[in-house]
Amino acid sequence: MKNTIKIKEIEYKIIEDYGDCVNLTDIDNLYTSYFEPYDYICGDYSYDKLRLKGFNDKSNDNFNEINDIGSYDKYIKEFCSYKGKHFLLKKIKK
Repeated sequence: MKNTIKIKEIEYKIIEDYGDCVNLTDIDNLYTSYFEPYDYICGDYSYDKLRLKGFNDKSNDNFNEINDIGSYDKYIKEFCSYKGKHFLLKKIKK
């Protein structure tokens, strides 16, 4: 598995890939400029469909509680399919 991917000219490090599910084609189909301010992108598959959610570090100017990366594990447990495939990407800042 490659440990970085590029989405719309932005490079991301693969932090977690549960179920070997990072699929650049699926991500490209959903990724829009909406996700650019986020430090992290979480993707999870439910019923074979990918969902994306953005998270931020507390140091990010766009930080708010609902997108706190500290709540990532809680998000996976409470809002994603039980033992469902999911991944976490971290933006590589240049």
